[in-house]
Amino acid sequence: MKAIVCKEFGPLDDLVLDDVPEPQAGKGQIVIGIEAAGVNYPDGLLVQGLYQMKPDRPFTPGMEVAGTVAAVGEGVTGFSVGDRVAGKGGLGGYAEKVAMPASQCFKMPAGMDPADACALMVAYGTSHHALKQRAALQSGETLVVFGASGATGIAAVQIGKIMGARVIGVASTEEKRQLAKAAGADEVIGYDNLKDDVKALTGGKGADVCYDVVGGDAFHAASRFMARNGRLLVIGFAGGEIPKLPVNLTLVKEYSVVGVFWGNFTMHEPDVYAQNMDELFGWYASGKVKPLIEGRYPLAEAAEVLKRVLGRGATGKIVLTP
Repeated sequence: MKAIVCKEFGPLDDLVLDDVPEPQAGKGQIVIGIEAAGVNYPDGLLVQGLYQMKPDRPFTPGMEVAGTVAAVGEGVTGFSVGDRVAGKGGLGGYAEKVAMPASQCFKMPAGMDPADACALMVAYGTSHHALKQRAALQSGETLVVFGASGATGIAAVQIGKIMGARVIGVASTEEKRQLAKAAGADEVIGYDNLKDDVKALTGGKGADVCYDVVGGDAFHAASRFMARNGRLLVIGFAGGEIPKLPVNLTLVKEYSVVGVFWGNFTMHEPDVYAQNMDELFGWYASGKVKPLIEGRYPLAEAAEVLKRVLGRGATGKIVLTP
């Protein structure tokens, strides 16, 4: 079968589309014939050797897929060949087939677009966990979302509104701000005067929750616009800089800085993870959440797509379609 292969850590252009052996369903696993593979920011870091996890080489990147069950391994119950499923693993998604733990897979609701299913796994899964478990976002609170036109940002905007928050979306261009507005943001702003704009929109109080996927200067602004008892969520560093926190601000302003590592959460709290996915799929079925799918591309274009994602040029969700 065909798959994208990273032979050694390095530039994205070194990725190759190659023939590899078909995966077999091991104990507790299912093999999925892939209809869509989600492209995520960490995939690009992984290929370059810049992610927390450094797999043995060669490997195939890709952590989320949707498609049809092609084989069922020993000990697996609840899945049959022909079921349409979405799943999350560590590697292997940029391919025609992948073996994944059945415990990390979920049946798709009837009629679900496989690209939407991919978006619900990592992008919506991350935002949901961040706002529900890590921030304990409450109705009536003000939520500021950085990167509000990206896949996780749009998810955070939509989920924040479902949870009853007033949402301020932050994006770098007017076009991106309008995407955040269309996703449900109450107000949209840019990064240039971030601290002052958030303070003005909140009557001087500041943000109860800030969803930060950017880091860098945006984080520095957030550390100064948080409200008392606020929660500053550290999701990632798409801006390229891992910022340093002036901890005196957390003392004086009495807010919390909260790390969000969705992958760890899914492994350490599988029952809560399953409940979250049930809720997300339910929201999708009822029309409360709707991913923005920017585009669908063949496997051969994986490197170019990853460049755009890492360069913060993507809006919404991008998938590869074997």
